[in-house]
Amino acid sequence: MGEQTSGARFGEAPLPQTIAVAGAMRRLGSLLLSLEHTHPTVDAMLTQITAWESELGSAAPPESTPRIGDDDQNHRVYLDHATDIGAFNPCFPEYHFDRIDGETASGHVVFPLVYEGPPGLVHGGFLAVFFDCVMQHQNCVTGLSGKTRSLQVTFRRPTPLLAELRFDVSRSEGERGIASTARLLLDDEVLCIGEASTLALPPEKLTGHRLGKRRAETS
Repeated sequence: MGEQTSGARFGEAPLPQTIAVAGAMRRLGSLLLSLEHTHPTVDAMLTQITAWESELGSAAPPESTPRIGDDDQNHRVYLDHATDIGAFNPCFPEYHFDRIDGETASGHVVFPLVYEGPPGLVHGGFLAVFFDCVMQHQNCVTGLSGKTRSLQVTFRRPTPLLAELRFDVSRSEGERGIASTARLLLDDEVLCIGEASTLALPPEKLTGHRLGKRRAETS
């Protein structure tokens, strides 16, 4: 894995509990989608989830918009979305870089059942999200990043679920911003290609305000 970004630049690091639960929720979602008949465990889950929502709701800040500045304590803390979003948010695909630098990068990914579109295949919208994540991840790690101007995905072959896939990314910086091209492959076959144009900004200029820090834990 390459150099990691600082939470001070892009937001706070997720809690270890949040990371652990994200994987469990993704796996549980896949199991639920595989059920053919009602199951008593699901009824028990629904009852327990209602209680969990109440308990966690009392611990969360009252406002769901991100915290700006240290004095804005009624709003939620913003988590670092620059890298590894899927590690803590089960709505995003989880991927792993094997190598990353300023010009090229490569890694691997497996899409579980929760990302299914056509039978046995990954929904194309999730592939677009995946490409945006890995290309912006490389941008943030290498020091310049910014809002995505455009993202185009070319689908060449259907992308299978539950298969060990690899990806590679090439990146170049120019006067008008950053150009990135990423490929998703099964063995040596290219399944789809993502091409993105991104603003090129240093981390301190990515937002027009200072993100608030996580509040100190009270006893």
